[in-house]
Amino acid sequence: MDYGGCEYLVPCGKDKFIAKNELLLHLKTYNIYYEGQNLQLRHREEEGELIVEGLLNISWGLRRPIRLQMQDDNQRIRPPPSSSSWHSGCNLGAHGSVLKPSTLPDIQVTDAEAPNADAAGKSQAEEAPQLMRTRSDVGVRRRGSSRTPGEQRRIRRHRFSINGHFYNHKTSVFTPAYGSVTNVRINSTMTTPQVLKLLLNKFKIENSAEEFALYIVHTSGEKQKLRASDYPLIARILQGPCEQVSKVFLMEKDQVEEITYDVAQYIKFEMPVLRSFIQKLEEEEDREVKKLMRKYSILRLMIEQRLEEISEGPTAM
Repeated sequence: MDYGGCEYLVPCGKDKFIAKNELLLHLKTYNIYYEGQNLQLRHREEEGELIVEGLLNISWGLRRPIRLQMQDDNQRIRPPPSSSSWHSGCNLGAHGSVLKPSTLPDIQVTDAEAPNADAAGKSQAEEAPQLMRTRSDVGVRRRGSSRTPGEQRRIRRHRFSINGHFYNHKTSVFTPAYGSVTNVRINSTMTTPQVLKLLLNKFKIENSAEEFALYIVHTSGEKQKLRASDYPLIARILQGPCEQVSKVFLMEKDQVEEITYDVAQYIKFEMPVLRSFIQKLEEEEDREVKKLMRKYSILRLMIEQRLEEISEGPTAM
């Protein structure tokens, strides 16, 4: 890869820019870290604009179930094409017609009796969704007559937890295991809302993208919400490649508050230590209050003395 090039600014959010050469240095470090893995990123120039593309890991951090469409045995699902051709992973013709899908993610309905669903999931293609779903009641009823009651009970139990994700087949809701990871193929020109919609389309999630947000979560406890004008792939590059330091999480907007670095420093302290901090702050506050009270008491006394001198002046004459 050629990491050289002229010096110009690359947008990374609203009124936020980074020099192209600096971004390329971060990208080089990123790719060295993921050498030999499919998380390496590519870059190219298009009409003078630097574009980085590749897979972005996103961790599930949802507290509430999400709604999925129920599907029958062995039915494969493809997300509908987006209005943007290159960003959505499909090519559109001049009049908006689909020319050829490009690495569109599939969701394969797996057998509920698969002995090792985790191992099978890891051997999927790089963009295969990690949310494995179960067959619907239609498929179970169709084959239920050929199974013993014990086998049917085992299948029903298995349907509630697949690959660590919990699925309720009666309500079509799904709870991804907290911290489990999926990925989407995006590029550096895609904003946060576009990445959210792509992720929801990948898994055919019926919830609105407005319910969710992407956060950069650090091991220190710091949580930084990505704004609508931010570019998640660039944010990931600038944060560095190591996910033991920071991760991109999908979370509900109304369930998470941002935590600044200053606040995050105190989160992991034990309660006795935090109480000692509060005690020291209160003592410092008391000292400052007493200092101000002395200062203004002296000023008041000086003003009163001056007023007495002024009031006695004419009488002395």
